[in-house]
Amino acid sequence: MGEELKASHIIVNSEEEARDILQQLKDGAIFEELAVEFSQDPSAKRNQGDLGWFTWGTMVDNFQKAAFSMQPGEISAPVKTELGYHIIKVTDRRDI
Repeated sequence: MGEELKASHIIVNSEEEARDILQQLKDGAIFEELAVEFSQDPSAKRNQGDLGWFTWGTMVDNFQKAAFSMQPGEISAPVKTELGYHIIKVTDRRDI
């Protein structure tokens, strides 16, 4: 694929917790604040869940399938991977 995405994520251990976080986002919570508070990704405390730019093939399969199907500004439903349950927010995409 000739494009790359800029995205953030919140990763938790259970689908129930992911759904609760998604509801908080729908109710107006700020993604970055929830990433710092809840994400199991140790880097989230310093980067607020920001994964930076990435291309196809650099993320686990279910994660990249979900992320590359989204447009900037969209937030995903919980996405299960071998690492846990992700809530993904795509912030930008560009051709490379």
